[in-house]
Amino acid sequence: MNRAAVVKMSAKGQVVIPSQIRKKVGLRPGKEVLVFVDLEGRLTLEPVPDDPIEAACGMLAGGPSLIEGLLREKKEEREREEKKFARFLRPARVSEPRKRLRKGS
Repeated sequence: MNRAAVVKMSAKGQVVIPSQIRKKVGLRPGKEVLVFVDLEGRLTLEPVPDDPIEAACGMLAGGPSLIEGLLREKKEEREREEKKFARFLRPARVSEPRKRLRKGS
């Protein structure tokens, strides 16, 4: 089947999409279609899915993990902050237990 077809526009601005194309993409009467115009003026028609949530499910599968990226970024930020402020912090002193001196001893 050919992917392109030449059709005529009616006086009302309507075009008929050939039946082979309608069947291939699942268009039926009452089905909504998105119409896009790109920067060069080309039109693109795209059927709107019946259930957009189901259609989007798995769309981002296999991509980078956003949580892992966020955790890595937070760790790097914490390390930078620790290096930045390390010079202001005194090393912790471990104090020995003090012996109390009693008067008269």
